[in-house]
Amino acid sequence: MHCISHAGQSAADVSDDCQLVEAACQGDRSAYGLLYDRYARMVHGILLARVPLNDVDDLVHDVFLQALPRLHSLRDVTRFGAWLAAITRNRANDYHRQSVDEVELPDDLSANESGGKPTSGLDDAETASILTAVRSLPETYREPLLLRLVEGMTGPEIAERTGLTAGSVRVNLHRGMQQLREKLQARRGMTHE
Repeated sequence: MHCISHAGQSAADVSDDCQLVEAACQGDRSAYGLLYDRYARMVHGILLARVPLNDVDDLVHDVFLQALPRLHSLRDVTRFGAWLAAITRNRANDYHRQSVDEVELPDDLSANESGGKPTSGLDDAETASILTAVRSLPETYREPLLLRLVEGMTGPEIAERTGLTAGSVRVNLHRGMQQLREKLQARRGMTHE
């Protein structure tokens, strides 16, 4: 395994990730725990864009449990974030394949079970409405918006963690916010009529 810096990542971040990945490959559970701490928000945001709210936290843990035994298969340790993001997306796809026969409750019904997480002063109905609006956007915009708005990640941090270019993250956030504003304004207009 070799650590080479990629555009958009600081040398310190790449070095830290490389050292943690290499240590985790050698069985260091604390190094894997630090990778979990560093990437859990990204995994949470990606899942939030794809699966019902009630299942996100459990699936975050599933993703890391799936990734640990496969860590040795990672060829370029500097791409850990992108590799983990791909595992996360695949886990969300598997979730939907496995739950075809199950009946899902709409996310607005489950918003009260947010685990007491802060909602920036919004009530549960508003939060569920915004989440529904974000989920109705094209996939390209959902992930970066949720990573930014819910997980609090910066644009450069999103690019670094997911392996996307900073430019594409910036464009996707901008266009996604435009579409989200339009959807929310349209919904507000419908409720005031």
